[in-house]
This record gives sequence, structure tokens and C-alpha cells, in this order.
Amino acid sequence: MTDDDTLRYDKMVEAALRGVVRKSIEEVIEQHGTTGGMPGEHHFYITFMTDFSGVKIPGYLRDRYPGEMTIVLQYQFSDLSVDREKMSVTLSFNNVPERLEIPLAAISIFADPSVNFALQFQPLGEALEDNDLAILDELDDDDGPDDDGSGGGKGSKSSDSGQVISLDQFRKK
Repeated sequence: MTDDDTLRYDKMVEAALRGVVRKSIEEVIEQHGTTGGMPGEHHFYITFMTDFSGVKIPGYLRDRYPGEMTIVLQYQFSDLSVDREKMSVTLSFNNVPERLEIPLAAISIFADPSVNFALQFQPLGEALEDNDLAILDELDDDDGPDDDGSGGGKGSKSSDSGQVISLDQFRKK
């Protein structure tokens, strides 16, 4: 099977989860408009890569937060918008309103602590790293019985049925 023939489930899942971020922001806009205020106790912590292509923030913020920055959307924000590619919002920094434009792909963490919800996005490289390979080796070496007692462990080559593997095993901690 060539790379062109491989279904990229990792990219599909990543896109679906970024859709949750987009939909969350859309619902806030629908319920409460584009200016300040969230439903109930909800508030969003959004961490993004400041050096990601397409991120538009003032230079002094990029200098102050090289690599990564976290913003909080709760009470004081305005001009909140989102589309399939990016979110935009105006926030106040030292009483100076600043417009931020953040591609959804630049977001590394999206959290709503009021409901104990968080998503962490890790860029997935084309090559697996040593830790990932070790996990794959463990799966291949597990020859214990399946839950139904039929043998053929999780990584068994003889098993004809598919298996579900948590993506958390392949994420860096």
C-alpha cells in the first residue's frame, strides 16, 4: 500500500476535534453575540502557537510570548468570529484593545474548565518517534487472551478482526 493509498485517520480525527472548537465558538456567538459574555459559567482557555503561519497578533505580544500564548474568553472580549479556517477576537492588553487572528490549526489546547473539558492537539509528524515505536512494539508483543478468551492478543497478526486503539497512546504527554 502506498502513502497515497493510506487513509489518514490521524488527520481525520484532528480535523473533527478542531470542528468541536469551531462549533463551540459558533454556539457562543449564536447564544450571546460577538461581544463579551459566555453562557453560564463557561469560559474558554485557548492556547495557540504564536509562530504558526497565519497567526496575526501585535509584535509586542509575539515578543512577549514566543512560541505559545494562552488567551481566556469569558467576560471581556469583542468582535468574536470563527470560520472553517480561523477564529478572530478583540481582547484588551493593558487597556489597549488588540485584534487577534488565530488559524484553528494553530490551536494546541482548547479547554472549558467550567465543565472539565479539554482538547490537546499535537502536531503529528510523518515519522513516528521512538516512544511511539515502543508502544507499537508492545502491541505486537502482547499475545495474551482477548476479552472473549479466544486468544490472539491485541497485536496478534492472526486476528482477522479490527481493533480500536486509543489515540492517547500515540500522543506525547
